[in-house]
Amino acid sequence: MRPRAVAVLPRWAKALVVVVVVLALLFTGLRLMNRLDDVFGTETHDRSGPALLKSVRDLSRYDAASGNFQVVVDLEKDTKYLPDALRGTRTLYIGAGTVDAYVDLGKVGSGDVRVNKDRTSATLRLPHAQLGRPALDTDRSYAVSKQRGLLDRLGDLFSDNPNDERAVRKLASKHIGDAAKDSGLTDRAERNTTDMLSGLLRSLGFEKVKVSYAT
Repeated sequence: MRPRAVAVLPRWAKALVVVVVVLALLFTGLRLMNRLDDVFGTETHDRSGPALLKSVRDLSRYDAASGNFQVVVDLEKDTKYLPDALRGTRTLYIGAGTVDAYVDLGKVGSGDVRVNKDRTSATLRLPHAQLGRPALDTDRSYAVSKQRGLLDRLGDLFSDNPNDERAVRKLASKHIGDAAKDSGLTDRAERNTTDMLSGLLRSLGFEKVKVSYAT
């Protein structure tokens, strides 16, 4: 009888088999760790130190209006010549935050305030309202879905911050800031500032109050 021929796998095939086996063991180990956490439970301990005061600065601005915004961020990153299933990420993120509009009263000079001799009329010239930086609300912002390629998932195993969302948060803040520019928030802030100062000066005895905004 002739001996049967035994198929010999090429080296690249053997290496591929080893990689598949290693990946299977890694994912099995991760699933086992998650199950162990469910069985034994986990505890969280806050060992943070006290907050330290680094600096203090005086504020002279009047926050006259605040807008709440929400944006849906769809951020996708691809790699040339590689399929998305192997290398690539896509994150769907709901970003919620606020933007304040304020008038900087610290820029008002002595020549910008005029009062008549009888102190019954006052004219004020203020700088135009400005928009503050968008403040993202982490309690109302969250990732709806995350799609990651195989290589990206493996990279997360050795990453110090595998769930890093800085890119989508930065993009959400940018979109919220752009929306605030078109929302008429600064106009509303100037109207509110005018009403506030008019009411304050009238309570001090001024009968006529005029507030204008410089270009």
